[in-house]
Amino acid sequence: MAATTLCIVRHGETAWNAERRVQGQLDIPLNLIGLAQAQAVGAALAGERFSAIYSSDLSRAHQTAAPAAHALRLEVALDERLRERHYGVFETLTYEECETRYPEDFARFLAREPEFDFRTGESLRAFAERSLRCVADLAARHAGESVLVFTHGGVLDKLFRRATGRLLSTQRDFRIPNAGINRIAIAGGDWRVLTWADCAHLKGALDDLPE
Repeated sequence: MAATTLCIVRHGETAWNAERRVQGQLDIPLNLIGLAQAQAVGAALAGERFSAIYSSDLSRAHQTAAPAAHALRLEVALDERLRERHYGVFETLTYEECETRYPEDFARFLAREPEFDFRTGESLRAFAERSLRCVADLAARHAGESVLVFTHGGVLDKLFRRATGRLLSTQRDFRIPNAGINRIAIAGGDWRVLTWADCAHLKGALDDLPE
């Protein structure tokens, strides 16, 4: 099977990223920094060739995609499977508030328990299966081509782990900055990281995700 090259971008900064507030599947737009980051991503990728652009249907992702789509003259296809994890009762709270209000749940979250689902949210295992299935589908659909994808930090976490053999339960030891550019190659069951967390196009970027 011919390898698909995927250029995968985390959405730009939001006010809630800056506050370390859990967004999950709530539809929070980019802040002014995030909008500038989106323009920088578009400029950085304008000279490349892609067969298609896909994005999460949450506004912070497809807002980030818009400048690149304009520069590349491609439509953005929205796919809800590229959404962030559903964080249930944690959503709207800062990480500090989560720890104070739900100390036992927060400990399970930090321990990366695969079946923990925030009572009303999505388990790590289910989230990983959803994210990886979506990206595998895109790779198969565009075998041998290059595809641009805009998504969320949690999805990127799962892709990096899949490509490097890291377990869901191990602590994160790699960066996932807002508006960072990441590239992986997929050929059937072979997933490889090509480059990761490229921020050369940015003046700075948050990595607000817990380790």
